Amino acid sequence: MSDPDGLSLRLATEADMDELRPLMDRAIRELLRPYLPPEAVEGSFEIMGIDTQLIADGTYFAVVAPDGRIAGCGGWSRRATMFGGDHTGGRDPAPLDPATDPARVRAMYTHPDFTRRGVGRMVIAACEDAARAEGFRRVWLVATMAGAPFYEACGYEVLEETSATASNGAVIPLKRMGKAL
Repeated sequence: MSDPDGLSLRLATEADMDELRPLMDRAIRELLRPYLPPEAVEGSFEIMGIDTQLIADGTYFAVVAPDGRIAGCGGWSRRATMFGGDHTGGRDPAPLDPATDPARVRAMYTHPDFTRRGVGRMVIAACEDAARAEGFRRVWLVATMAGAPFYEACGYEVLEETSATASNGAVIPLKRMGKAL
């Protein structure tokens, strides 16, 4: 899939890891800054980051710019974990039942140089289409304050306002959001 700006979507692979990690770090550091105090931005690194299970499951996408750089990434999951990277506690790899459980949209990041260019919409559409194709009728995600307006524009509704507390004591506000497929 590609768009008029020459961005293209493909499945992410392990070979992308060296580019995905710094992209995520930069997105967290720069895109959360207008929404959170510095200590909460730093604390966000504990609950965000790469989840290699998504890549292994073949449910993680990369949006590639014409120059070959990864402009953004994100995926969906048929597993119970709601959010977090490989290093985040409380992960649950249990499989979800498409007949009763919502799929998860996970780990969406846009490189700050590519915001507001359709990167997120490419990823969210691919996630929703793939989850729908596997029989899921609903999808949930956990949004940061920076991401919530985007998800609302894509038809997601807030199901619950929640938060995570980082080891530095910072409280990171989050929103559990959902959408029918």
